[in-house]
Amino acid sequence: MSPTVADLLAGAILVALTFYVLLAGADFGGGVWDLFARGPRRERQRAVIAHAIGPVWEANHVWLILVVVLLFTCFPRAFSQIVIALHIPLTLILVGIVLRGSAFIFRSYGGEDSGGQRRWGRVFAISSLVTPLLLGTAVGTIAAGRVQRPTGEGFMADFVTPWLTPFAASVGGLTVALFAFLAAVYLTNETGEPELREDFRRQALASGVLVFLLAMATLVLAWQGAPLVWNGLVVAPGALPLHLLVGAAATLALWALWHRWWRLARVAAAAQVTCILWGWALSQYPWILPPSLTIAQSAAPLITLKLTLGALALGSLVLFPSLFYLFRVFKSTEHS
Repeated sequence: MSPTVADLLAGAILVALTFYVLLAGADFGGGVWDLFARGPRRERQRAVIAHAIGPVWEANHVWLILVVVLLFTCFPRAFSQIVIALHIPLTLILVGIVLRGSAFIFRSYGGEDSGGQRRWGRVFAISSLVTPLLLGTAVGTIAAGRVQRPTGEGFMADFVTPWLTPFAASVGGLTVALFAFLAAVYLTNETGEPELREDFRRQALASGVLVFLLAMATLVLAWQGAPLVWNGLVVAPGALPLHLLVGAAATLALWALWHRWWRLARVAAAAQVTCILWGWALSQYPWILPPSLTIAQSAAPLITLKLTLGALALGSLVLFPSLFYLFRVFKSTEHS
């Protein structure tokens, strides 16, 4: 069966979310490593992280904006239900993004006051850790089918308890680990200093192992906490090929890191994270908000979908060349 216009726009949301995870997710991961920087080279590590994030971090949020706009315009029923039921973590995510960006700027350009720079650095780093944790928790709550309309049973039952579950927390932890893994792998490509490369290599290997452990824990918790995800990732016919793809990408990434093939490691790490994200999305298809709304049920009128799809196609003609040029300018001195 050929995909509908609604399916195409849901796919566009997934593509935008993928770009956000691969680009802005690595920025968040850089903040995590900024928080845990230790040893005699910690300030040099932080300098590399700041240099890598600095030119492009704000542009990377265009993908999150696109996700929100497409969800609001094309799937208003799902958007309404999500932002009402998850208004607490979503508000905290917004606060974290603003605090993180502001703190990064104030630390970088706030003068020579070392005490002030340290304080803003802590705000930047802690926000970089908490924000993806909450983002993953929100995604885990949606995947678990716990985003429902208010029942009137009380504030805690309607707006707090649904996202405070072991499965949602495990998805939050997995999100942080994936972002940290991406950042460490990318950072091996951002510096030519052998000592710093080895520092980031060790961080990448450690976080890669942590990703594997948390992914296994999340999958086990999905059995009770998110049956739809469990069925899609374990029982469904496409589950085995998906696991083989994720396993192959993860093995290749760690193998390339072990042998110091930096660019190959970066491509493999991005492929691994993409497969994990797409595996979640495909496991709950055709639901956009399980178990209450499918993509078709939540879709806006057809004319709205067609106009949005056309605007998206025209906008991509500007967006992709602009971003390519941005990265070309600021990343052209990248080390091999």
